[in-house]
Amino acid sequence: MLRKAMGVAVLAGAAMFTTTGAAGAANGPADAPTAADTAAIGQVTGGPATLGRLATTKFPGARAAAAAQQAADPRTQVPVYEPTAAFVAGKSDVPAALAYVAVPARTGDGATATVWAERQGPAWTVVNVASGDYERQYAQAAAGGYLLHEPQVNAWYAVHGDTVTVLDGSVTGLAAGTQLSLRDYRAALHERYSDKLPGSAYDRDGAGGGYGGRERAVPAADPGDVPALPFVIGGVLVLVAGAAAVPRLRRR
Repeated sequence: MLRKAMGVAVLAGAAMFTTTGAAGAANGPADAPTAADTAAIGQVTGGPATLGRLATTKFPGARAAAAAQQAADPRTQVPVYEPTAAFVAGKSDVPAALAYVAVPARTGDGATATVWAERQGPAWTVVNVASGDYERQYAQAAAGGYLLHEPQVNAWYAVHGDTVTVLDGSVTGLAAGTQLSLRDYRAALHERYSDKLPGSAYDRDGAGGGYGGRERAVPAADPGDVPALPFVIGGVLVLVAGAAAVPRLRRR
């Protein structure tokens, strides 16, 4: 099912749904949101501009809900991490970096939606409103660890220490519930994407859609510790960071 980046009526998040250890720690993700980030995300996702967009958002084919159901937990924020190019290339032990923070919401007609907030420079910005609340659902399985998204193939994982558990393997061929070590997961990523990283012929030919946007949008101590560029592989369209309105594929 397509997740649409459209107008947003969003519900502010006041507390993170999942927590992780110190950013950049061994086997931990980089750029984990701080308490100040959580507050800022709540303000921008609950602000009048976002609420106004949500009020007019309509997802094709979505069934409107009753007015009494037009509510969401304002405390829910889900950090979503993505593998870094440096990790895929074997140049960093930091497996992932923050891509965006998801906040469940309802549209004006009551449809379930999710607002994506992304750090851009010193500020947080709403960059997308998508259908469904998949991040919230997946985060329940990642509690105590962190939620990892592989956007190139739209696969989702829960990471707890050195264990990567498949939540939705999409087209990877891995069934939900499959567990891998971080080392084995990196080997799988390297096999899939080592020839598509920044500076590769794939990148130079423009097939990846450009790497620069997300690297600038998500600062990190190590320039390599930023989410690897989403690209089109196997016919799957994925998000290019920084876009204000980008459709995103979701499996039904």
